[in-house]
Amino acid sequence: MLDQLECAIDELCGVVPARLAGGDTIEELHRQLERLTAVVTRAVAAFDATRSFEADGARSAAAWIAGRCRGPLKEARHRVRLGREVRHLPATEAAWLEGGIGEAHVKALASARRRAGGAAFDPDETMLVGHARTLQHRDFVRVVEYWVQVADPEGVEKDAEAQRSARRVHLSPSYDGMWFLDGLLDPLSGEIVSTALRRIEDELFMEEWAEHKEAIRTPAQRRADALVEMARRAGAVPPGGRLPAPLLSVFVGYETLAGRICQLASGTVVTPGSLLPWLTDAYVERVVFDGPDRVKNVGERRRLFTGATRRAVEVRDRECFHDLCDQPAVDCQIDHVQPYGAGGPTTDDNGRPACPFHNRRRHERPPP
Repeated sequence: MLDQLECAIDELCGVVPARLAGGDTIEELHRQLERLTAVVTRAVAAFDATRSFEADGARSAAAWIAGRCRGPLKEARHRVRLGREVRHLPATEAAWLEGGIGEAHVKALASARRRAGGAAFDPDETMLVGHARTLQHRDFVRVVEYWVQVADPEGVEKDAEAQRSARRVHLSPSYDGMWFLDGLLDPLSGEIVSTALRRIEDELFMEEWAEHKEAIRTPAQRRADALVEMARRAGAVPPGGRLPAPLLSVFVGYETLAGRICQLASGTVVTPGSLLPWLTDAYVERVVFDGPDRVKNVGERRRLFTGATRRAVEVRDRECFHDLCDQPAVDCQIDHVQPYGAGGPTTDDNGRPACPFHNRRRHERPPP
């Protein structure tokens, strides 16, 4: 069988790349690659279980694979560990061997079982594998995170607290006067810093664009300047001055219609407990649904809130409308489904988030 596989791969290697450039071919090649990876992982698990590596004096299966295959020991250990976990995931392994899911899905499912325990995971494995087969990976990961929250609510809150406790920032000078910056932030803190930094970075870019400067900064340079500008603006705030507050959106009726939701605007799933420290300072917004895809009402927050129509589309769709794009809705333009010039109303029913690329692409003329 291995000889036949080698011959088939040799034949594919001899094909002119342009002949393999079709979308269907690329998809099928990826499917077969995942199937082969599944076979390798299962073989590695058997190699580890039978301890065949001991005959060559290796200390472990991972050490044998890293030495004989000349690969990183870290990757070999990962392959052995994943093989051990897949032995307890029969539905997952079957779908992987069929090419219906990929290694990334298997890692997510194995992690969920490890976190929640086999007693909670095993009855729901087939259901979760079904989601892995049909959903985009980003959506599937969110489904798994919500499943873990329901299966082990105390465990996920402990994990969230551990993330919060691990936060750190180091800023130190180098010998030549430069500064080293390194840090780690929990999901909510990171979202706050990233949003503020990105907003200032966009301002700096628009200033450069308006002035038609020849020497435009690189994105990394602009981001560094935005960080300095953020510090300067912080110094301009008087002591005791009112600070911007995060906005928490409460979805009334959405869980009944479409399932649990507790995530940041970027799509990162967070635990309910991680929101508690922010409640005293946050704005609270009520969003009422009267159907799976229809926003009935966007209520005012405790302080003045404008742009309710745009906000309704953002909270309903949360990402760019294109199925191959995951740009968060807060960074998108709100596009008319039925063009405004054709009589389309500017209502949430006729709106959808569109990233700049896909919004421009929609209005481009098709090639002749």
